[in-house]
Amino acid sequence: MSEETSSPLLDQSPQRRSANYKPNIWKCHLLQSLTTDYHEEKYETHAQKLKEDVKRIFTETLDLLAKLELIDSIGKLGLQNLFEEEIKNALDTIVSMKNNHLSGKDDLYATALWFRLLRQHGYSVSQDVFAAFIDKFMESTPSNVKAILELFEASHLAFEGENTLHEAKNFTSGILNSINLNINDKLTKQVCDALELPLHWKVGWYDVRRQILLHENEANNTNYALIKLAKLNFNLVQATHQKELQEVSRWWTDLTDSTESLSFARNRLVESYLWAVGVAFEPQYGSFRKWLAKVIKLIIVIDDVYDIYGTLQELEYFTTVVRRWDTEETNKLPECMLICFQTLCEITNEIASEIKKERGCNSVLPHIQKVWADYCQALLVEAKWYSKHYTPSLQEYLHNGWMSSSGTVLSLHAFIFVTPEVAVDATFFLKNVQDLVYSTSLIIRLCNDQGTSAAELERGDSPSSILCYMQEARVSEELARKHIRRIIINAWKQINNQYIIQTPTVLQPFIKCSINTARVAHFIYQNGDGFGVQDRETRDQVLSLLIEPLVL
Repeated sequence: MSEETSSPLLDQSPQRRSANYKPNIWKCHLLQSLTTDYHEEKYETHAQKLKEDVKRIFTETLDLLAKLELIDSIGKLGLQNLFEEEIKNALDTIVSMKNNHLSGKDDLYATALWFRLLRQHGYSVSQDVFAAFIDKFMESTPSNVKAILELFEASHLAFEGENTLHEAKNFTSGILNSINLNINDKLTKQVCDALELPLHWKVGWYDVRRQILLHENEANNTNYALIKLAKLNFNLVQATHQKELQEVSRWWTDLTDSTESLSFARNRLVESYLWAVGVAFEPQYGSFRKWLAKVIKLIIVIDDVYDIYGTLQELEYFTTVVRRWDTEETNKLPECMLICFQTLCEITNEIASEIKKERGCNSVLPHIQKVWADYCQALLVEAKWYSKHYTPSLQEYLHNGWMSSSGTVLSLHAFIFVTPEVAVDATFFLKNVQDLVYSTSLIIRLCNDQGTSAAELERGDSPSSILCYMQEARVSEELARKHIRRIIINAWKQINNQYIIQTPTVLQPFIKCSINTARVAHFIYQNGDGFGVQDRETRDQVLSLLIEPLVL
């Protein structure tokens, strides 16, 4: 190699770190072997018939509480996208009623359900509907657990400064924690699930299979058509997801078959696709899901490059290459970084080309390049902290951490794929949704820290928010985790306040994807590192959501 082209970076043989990630359990041949009959037209025809049956149920359900419970069931069963018009018309009618909530003013359960559904669907309703119940909170007993649980769920749609809902949340969580061992097994499970992760923080599609089984086992359930439709729809959607997963799997296999240079990184393609499904499960978003899965896979590899592989000199150079988007300087990169950058360029250019062709927008490329550069720059800051054995204050950590979460990368890709063409210009994204992007990114960062800080501390990685606060405030890990959870709760209040209610119609698909992104982060890191470890809840979710169909 000539002196002009030799690389001082490649000539070095630095000591590489290892995270000792376990091998990928989802082999390509397994994914390619998945087969299903649910692409056949007869299943779509049957689904349409069941859909008409459910529409008739909608029309025939006149009782207000029964209508609310039907809407709630449709949402929990993953059918909301099939009945958007019916749900909107029903809720519009309910909101227009003179007594703006249920006539049974003493029915806490009905009022809480009414409130949760309306806020969940973007209606402006006041916490004052609970004023009549405040004095009765303390009178609640285990026999009223259904109402307490519904109020607990409703309280998670609170805005900043809504003290009634804050009080309701504190009270209900306290009483649910104290009674959940004294009620029947089925209700115990519902209470435990809610305390672990409330509905508003859950990815709806991840929970659909469990909800189908719950509804199927309801003693008083008579909506057989609804259950049949939910099961069939689940299998139809799963068939679509399997086909997409196979395509993405072939892409990654083709990319890595000829090299071992990425073997240090987490091979978590299936989990990347699972994340994409959580953001937008609906069949019409197939192209977005496939691209997002590739983007997330690349995020994981680049994160591992900065966390465990690269020397500081290599990382500084890689960051410069990404910032300049300079393909002429890549000969100085180690092979794994070269592959990362080449793949990044290919994916970004292909996405920009597709958006231009399909959506008529030709301005997204520089914006995609910028969010990737910002992401890498934030990772470099953390690498420098690690190199210097520096622990920042929590404020300094979060100032950088919301960027290193990759939330801006995920958000921009969601925006350009799901926002109607009239507003898809990326400058609109920069001007109108930065607060939402920040709150979502903050939740990703802090959920990640909650789930991975123990393993990262053991490896000696750069500090997490938990460690930063422990050192800054001189508190225990338990107290630090409680403090971080309060920040997460406040971030959710920001999302509720600004984007559940006060959102233009044109932004609603993007808002939904952003909120789902925060929900996916809760799931992935709820019981540890869902990307680092495959033999826990994430594995079970992959099996139930992407591999195994329901028995009809």
